Amino acid sequence: MTPITEVAGRRLALSNLDKVIHPATGTTKGEMLHYYALTADALLPHLRDRPVSFLRYPDGPGGQLFFTKNPPPGTPSWVRTTPVPRSEDPGARQIVVDDLPSLMWAANLVVEFHTPQWRAGEPAVADRLVLDLDPGPPATAADCCAAALWLRERLAADGLEAWVKTSGSKGLHLMVPITPTGSREVSAYAKALAVEGEAALPRLMLHRMARALRPGKVFVDHSQNAAAKTTAAPYTLRARAEPTVSTPLTWEEVADRRNLSCSLADLAPRLERYGDLFAPLADPGRARPLP
Repeated sequence: MTPITEVAGRRLALSNLDKVIHPATGTTKGEMLHYYALTADALLPHLRDRPVSFLRYPDGPGGQLFFTKNPPPGTPSWVRTTPVPRSEDPGARQIVVDDLPSLMWAANLVVEFHTPQWRAGEPAVADRLVLDLDPGPPATAADCCAAALWLRERLAADGLEAWVKTSGSKGLHLMVPITPTGSREVSAYAKALAVEGEAALPRLMLHRMARALRPGKVFVDHSQNAAAKTTAAPYTLRARAEPTVSTPLTWEEVADRRNLSCSLADLAPRLERYGDLFAPLADPGRARPLP
C-alpha cells in the first residue's frame, strides 16, 4: 500500500520507499526523499519561479533515463505550471517548483532538477550566466579547478562575481548573477570568454565541442546560456551509481582541489557549516550588468 503523507497541508502519495535507486551505496528512494526534505530551504530558492525540466531515472541510473519538460500525467492541480515558448508547441507549459509540497511531489518521481537561466514570465531574458567545465580524460576535476580560477579572475576584470559548484558528475559549473539580459547577448559574451580562455591557456581550455579535440583538456561549455538550454540545479541529486549532488563549493576548496565530489550524505554537514553558498545568486542586489 502506498503511504500517504501530509506536507505543508498537501497530501502526497510517496511510493516504493524501500526501492534501491543508487546501487553503489544501496541508497533507497526513501533516503532520497529525506535528503530533499532536509535540503529544501537551500534548494528551493534556486528552483523558485523557473520552469523545471526533469531527467527521470525511476529504476536507478542503470535503468531507463528520460528527459521531460512537459508536466507528467497525474500532476496535481496545485502544482504550478507556466507557459514556455516552444515553436513546436505554442501551448507548452512546464512545472515550477515553488514550495516544499511541489518539491517532494517531484522528488517522488526520481528526478534530476534542471532549470534555464531565465525566470517564468521572462523567457530568453537571463539573470544568470553559466559556464560548464567538462574535463576530457585524462584531464580531471583538478584541471577544471585551474580553468575555474582563471575564468573567475577574468570575470572579475569585467566587474562580475562568480560562484562555483560541482556538476555532480565530472566537472564544475561557474554561475554569475547578472542584470536581466537577452539570452543571445549572454551567450555571445560567454562564448567570447571561452574563446579567450582557450587562447590564454591552449593546453588547458577548449571552447569547441568537437570530441576529437577534447582529450586532456577542459571544455568550457558556453552553450547552456541559450534560452532553450538548462543546467543541473544546485543541490540536485544526479543519476549516477552513487548519489552524487551538484554541490556549491568555496573558492578555497577549488584552489586546494578539495571536496570535488560530494554525495547525499555530505550535504547536511556542509549546509550546517557554510549555509547555502549559492544564496547570493538568488539575491537581485548581487546582479551586475555585462560589459
